[in-house]
Amino acid sequence: MSRRVRVKPGKGQSMAGFFGGILFCGIGLFLAIPIFGPFGIIWTLFAVIITIMNGINAFSDKGVASHEILIEDEYRQDTFVSDKSVEERLKELQSLYDKGIITTEEFQEKRKQILEDI
Repeated sequence: MSRRVRVKPGKGQSMAGFFGGILFCGIGLFLAIPIFGPFGIIWTLFAVIITIMNGINAFSDKGVASHEILIEDEYRQDTFVSDKSVEERLKELQSLYDKGIITTEEFQEKRKQILEDI
């Protein structure tokens, strides 16, 4: 089971990006466009987009996510990580033992761990 989490930069980082973006927009308008022509226009457009995104993150609660992460739920071998009740976990453990998947020692150790979680 996994879940996706959208991550947006913090307010301080967005403020720095916003003011840096304004600086790069100025460089684009007054240096890059007059000197480099089409490249200067592209430079300035990217600077404007970056400035707007950082401004939204810095000055609003909505924000624009910069990336997305996938969080995998972990299964630890030493415990049953589950949302199941103690009774369900014990029944599952008993089933594993009855099928011969786990040994008597493993059964007793896991049973003890489940009961300690109560």
